[in-house]
Amino acid sequence: MSTVLKLTAAEYDEMVAKGAFDGLQKRIELINGVIVQMNPAGPVHDDLIEYLNQWSVRNTSPENVRVRIQSGLSLPELDSRPEPDVLWVKARRYRDRHPVGSDVLLLIEVADSSLKSDRDTKAELYAKAGIVEYWIANIADEVIHVYRQPADYGYQMQFTVSDDTELTPLAQATAVLKPGELFSGK
Repeated sequence: MSTVLKLTAAEYDEMVAKGAFDGLQKRIELINGVIVQMNPAGPVHDDLIEYLNQWSVRNTSPENVRVRIQSGLSLPELDSRPEPDVLWVKARRYRDRHPVGSDVLLLIEVADSSLKSDRDTKAELYAKAGIVEYWIANIADEVIHVYRQPADYGYQMQFTVSDDTELTPLAQATAVLKPGELFSGK
């Protein structure tokens, strides 16, 4: 009989601090107390993250928002330490701790092989953590799934945008993203 070893966020942090994962050639994150291996990113995934990074930096002010790419997010109450592709967090330095749910203004995951997990497990996790806005850039369908109004049971508002539909994050009313431009590769 085998069982899954569940870890608290504090235990995971201690393992990281002691170098337990040093030299590991796999990307991992802690989700609901379980260490999950992340799939390697392909060129389209990386390109979309770079596009979203540039778009984010152009459309935010460093006095209000810090843009973080594939950086840790601390959700200790949910025994989770995900590493979202793009995070907009409240402006401050995060040398003493990872951002927490209440610091997040916008969270974006780029999904290729991870779409099911991003739509189910992570959407539920981020809603429980109170992340006010969560987007999934769905590579296969070339759409962005938008989640807003978090609650303990999930997001109360969900919709999908595509092509030239303008998408504006709640945190920055002047920032406009068109999925057609994101996915066009131009």
